[in-house]
Amino acid sequence: MADVKSLSKTEEALMNSLTRWVLRHRLLVVVFWMALTFGGVAASGSLGSAFSNQFSIPGRAVAVSARIAREFGSGGNTAPLVAVIGAPGENLASPRYARQADAVFSRMAAAAGGARVASYATTGDRAFLSADHHTEFALGFWPVDAGAGQLSAGQVAVVRQAADAVPLAGAQVHVTGLDALRNTASAGKGNGVVTEAMLGALGALAVLAFVFASFIAIVPLLNAGVAIMTTLLIVRGVAAISTVSMIVEFLIALIGLGVAIDYSLLVVVRWREERAKGAGNEQAVVNAMASAGRAVAFSGLTVAVGLLALIVLPVPFLRSVGVAGMLIPLISVAVALTLLPVILSTIGPRLDWPRIRHEQHASRGWLAWGRLVVRHRFAAAGVGIAVLAVLAVAATSIQFGNPAADAMAKTGDARLGLVALERSGIGAGVLSPIEAIAPVTSAAQVASRLARVHGVLTAVAPSDSHWRRGGLALLDVLPSADPASSGGAGTLAAVEAVAGPRVQIGGMTAANGDFVSSVYGSFPLMIVLIALVTYLVLARAFRSLLLPLKAVALNVISVAAAWGVMVLVWQDGYGSHALWGIPATGVITEWVPLMMFAFLFGLSMDYEVFILARTREEYDRTGSTDHAAIHGIARTGRLVTSAALILFLSFVAMGTAPDTEIKMLATGLGAGILLDATVVRALLVPALVSLFGEWNWWMPRRLSRRRRPAEPLVAPSNA
Repeated sequence: MADVKSLSKTEEALMNSLTRWVLRHRLLVVVFWMALTFGGVAASGSLGSAFSNQFSIPGRAVAVSARIAREFGSGGNTAPLVAVIGAPGENLASPRYARQADAVFSRMAAAAGGARVASYATTGDRAFLSADHHTEFALGFWPVDAGAGQLSAGQVAVVRQAADAVPLAGAQVHVTGLDALRNTASAGKGNGVVTEAMLGALGALAVLAFVFASFIAIVPLLNAGVAIMTTLLIVRGVAAISTVSMIVEFLIALIGLGVAIDYSLLVVVRWREERAKGAGNEQAVVNAMASAGRAVAFSGLTVAVGLLALIVLPVPFLRSVGVAGMLIPLISVAVALTLLPVILSTIGPRLDWPRIRHEQHASRGWLAWGRLVVRHRFAAAGVGIAVLAVLAVAATSIQFGNPAADAMAKTGDARLGLVALERSGIGAGVLSPIEAIAPVTSAAQVASRLARVHGVLTAVAPSDSHWRRGGLALLDVLPSADPASSGGAGTLAAVEAVAGPRVQIGGMTAANGDFVSSVYGSFPLMIVLIALVTYLVLARAFRSLLLPLKAVALNVISVAAAWGVMVLVWQDGYGSHALWGIPATGVITEWVPLMMFAFLFGLSMDYEVFILARTREEYDRTGSTDHAAIHGIARTGRLVTSAALILFLSFVAMGTAPDTEIKMLATGLGAGILLDATVVRALLVPALVSLFGEWNWWMPRRLSRRRRPAEPLVAPSNA
C-alpha cells in the first residue's frame, strides 16, 4: 500500500504562507472585509427589487402558454381568479339571479382592466353551477405584467371591491384562485428573510455558547455576518447584469449563516486545541489553519460544486440559483481563511474567557461512543443502512406538482371561496384549468369532445372577442379535481390523448409537466457531474480511492432519505398539519428536491471532510485504523453535531416563512442535516472505516508519492 500523508507538504506550505501573509497585513484584511460588509448592508435595501420571481422553463406546453399570454393578453402561464357566488335557498339559474350574477362578473372584469371571463352567462354551460344551483363560479383571466408572474394582493383587492359594489340580495361573493390563495398565505403569519436570519442567529449563538463556554462564541457569528453581507453585495451586482431568482435571497441569509458558522467553528475549535497543547497564540493560529483551514477549503469547494452543478439543468432560474448560490460557500471560506486568523491572533485570547470548557482531551462521551461503534461495527452499519433504506424507499412515491389548493391559505376570503367550491361539489380543479388553442372552425367540436373526458368537469370555448384571435380560438378545460390530488393526477394526460393533432395544450398544469420532464430528464447528468467532481476533490484531500467513494455514495443515499422524510411529512401529511396546520399537499413542488440535492450534497460533505480529515491525521500518527476511527469521531463528534444543530436551527427559522414551498424546502434540508450528522456521520462513518480496515487508505503507487508518515505540527496529546 502506498504510504501517504493526509497533509501534503505543498498544501501545508501554501496554507502556512497564506496565513502568515494575512497575519502580516492584519489592517488591510480588516479594512477590506469591513468595506465589503458595509457595502452589503447598503445594498441590502434594494435587494427585493433586484431579484426575479419568474420561474421560466423550457417545453412545448410552456411555449403554448407563452403564446396564449402574448396573443390573447392573459392566461397561459398565469392562473385565473375565480369568483364564487353562494346563495343558499336561491336558484342562481333563474333569470333574475342570472342577470345579477352576470352584472357582478362584468363589474369585476371591468375593474381589472378588461378580463377574459368564462361563466354561465357567457357560455350557457350549467357546469358553472352546482347541482343544487345554490353556488355559481366564473373564471376571470386578468392581464398580468410580463415581469410579475402572478396577480398581486392589490390587484385581487381591486376585484374584491368591485364585487362588493354590486348588490346581490341573499348571496355572498368570494374571490379565490391560486394567486389569491398564495397572497393570503404570504400575508399571514410568517417571517421575512431578515427575521428568519435573526432567529437562526439567536439559535446559533445558544449552541456556540454551549460549545465554547466563553465569549469566543461570538466570533463565528461575526464571520457569518461578514460572509452574508459580502455575498449579498456581490449577488446584487450579478442581478444588475443577469436574472437572479428570489430564492437566492433566502439561501444566502440562512444557508450562509449555517455554512459560515460551520467553517469558523472548525477553525476556532482547532485553534483552542493547539493552544491547549502549549503552542503560542500566533503559532496556534498557523497550526489550526494548516489542518482545519485546509479542511474548510475542501468543504467549501464541495458545497460550491454541488450548487454550480445546477447549471447543467435546462432551467434559467435554477441556473441562476447555482451561479449565485455558489458564492455563499466560497465567500464563507474566504472569510474563514483570512479574517478569522486576524481575529484569533489579536483579540482571540481575550475573547476566549472564562474558558469553562477546555480542549486538551477528546470528549469522553464521544470517545466512548466511538469505541462502542467500532466494537459493534457490523450492527452499527446495519442499523444505519436500514434507517436510510426505509426513508429512501418512501422517496420513490414522490409526485411532482404545485401544492394542492387546500394546502395554501387557511383563512381569508380566498379560503372561503375555495371552501364554497368544495362544499358545493364543484371542486378545486377549476382553479387550475387546462388551456388549449384550436382553429375557430373546430373549437366547439373540440370543446364538446374534451368535456366528455374522464376527470373533466367541462370544456368551454366562448365566442366573444377575448377568446378569438386571427382564426384561432382559446378553450378552457376545467378538471373536476385538483391536479395535485390523486383524483386529478391523470386528467392532463387524458385530455392530451383526446385533443387531437391540431390542438395545442398549455396552461400551468401542462407547463409543470414540462418542468418535470425537462429537469428530471437531466437530473442523472447532474448527479454524475457532482459525484465525479466531488470524488476527485476528496481523493486529493484524503489520499484514498475508497474513502471518497464511500463519502459520495453515503451522501446520495442520505439525500434520498431526506426526500423520503419530505414525502412523508408533506405529500402524505404525516406532520404538516400538526406542525403548520397545513394538510397533505398531495405533491412536492418540482424545484424543491433539486434544491435539496444541490445543497445537502455539499453541506453534508462538510461533516464528512471534518471527520475524515481528523481520522486521516490520527491514522498517519498511529497507523491504526480502529484508533483513527475512534479518535476521529471523538475529536470531531461534538463539532459536527453542534454545526448540524446550528444549520438545523437555521432551517427551522426558514420554516417560519409564509410560503408552503419554502416550508417544504426547510423541512427537507433540516431532516437531511440531522440524518447526516447522526445516522451517517456519527454511526455509519466510524463503523464503515473500521470495517474497511487498511483498504481505507489504499491508492495505487502511480497516483501517489511515497512519503513518511506526517509528523504532527505540535506534539500530540494523549487523548
